[in-house]
Amino acid sequence: MTASETRRAPEAFRLDEPGEAEIEEEVWEELDPEETDADRAVSTIIEPKKNGIRWGRLAVASAGALLSLAVGIAIDDLIRSLFTRADWLGWVGLVCLALFLLALGAIVGREILGLARLKAIARLRLTADAAYEENDPDKARKVVKELIHQYADRADTAQGRRQLNEHLGAVMDGSDLIRLAERDLVATLDQRAKQAISSASQRVSVVTAVSPRALIDVAYVLIACLGLIRRVAAIYGGRPGMIGLMRLTGAVVSHLAVTGTIAIGDTLLQQVVGQGLAARLSARLGEGVVNGLMTARIGLSALDVCRPVPFVAQPRPRLKDLAGDLISFSASRQEVVTTSPRNARRVNE
Repeated sequence: MTASETRRAPEAFRLDEPGEAEIEEEVWEELDPEETDADRAVSTIIEPKKNGIRWGRLAVASAGALLSLAVGIAIDDLIRSLFTRADWLGWVGLVCLALFLLALGAIVGREILGLARLKAIARLRLTADAAYEENDPDKARKVVKELIHQYADRADTAQGRRQLNEHLGAVMDGSDLIRLAERDLVATLDQRAKQAISSASQRVSVVTAVSPRALIDVAYVLIACLGLIRRVAAIYGGRPGMIGLMRLTGAVVSHLAVTGTIAIGDTLLQQVVGQGLAARLSARLGEGVVNGLMTARIGLSALDVCRPVPFVAQPRPRLKDLAGDLISFSASRQEVVTTSPRNARRVNE
């Protein structure tokens, strides 16, 4: 048998039959990390994961119950002793206790309302995602009506709400309704959220570049990130309280765990190595830029989680879209500082 005879003959196949390329493409679409991780993170806001008995929470709950009983008994003894000394002292104590309980009830009610708003946005996001994937016009109309009702008191969404009302009865395709809602209404909120993220990252970059201690850097970055997450949620209508902020932060961290590290690494390689950032900025300003990029990435993850509709018509914002402005801002700050001969030596150290 010769070498020519051992060669495989060409095989014919039909283009209309599913092949390996189509199967691989379907698998890749199902495993898209930007979409699946965002939906999974949003679902944790509505119903957190429960993995059996959490002994830590049980210990904290039981300790809190004991502490509440101790405080209640102490307050009861205090009120009784005040009445024993003088009746007016007892009534003053009762009035103070009533005011305390009233304020506590207001705080608890605000937390419950904030958590309810956050869950409503999360449910709206999941419903919008299902309406777009299934091309369901009924679900899409429900999403659009809820969006109009959600932002009815927002002056910056008046034009988008008016346009959606005009298209609500004319558009019959569910996916097109979601696209219109994203383009006419949510895109305006996206611009405000990106401006808030850019401003927060620039503040973090400047403060961490000039702060004298690393502990101050860590504390400021943590406070700035929590404030940024709350701000982004408020832009999209969430306005979470303390409990809602903790749950939202957990969802942002879970979304950032998979997609954040890759995005930060790519942008740092492109901006730091590709543009020679280390050669243009001092060491302290370089650290500030890195902290600003990390803050921006956390803000973008919060934007993806807090958004009431998925990204279908608008491009998903990337870290590289904000990195250029951050580096230009840091470079301009360096030029301002180094213009003074007194500060030039300190900045370059």
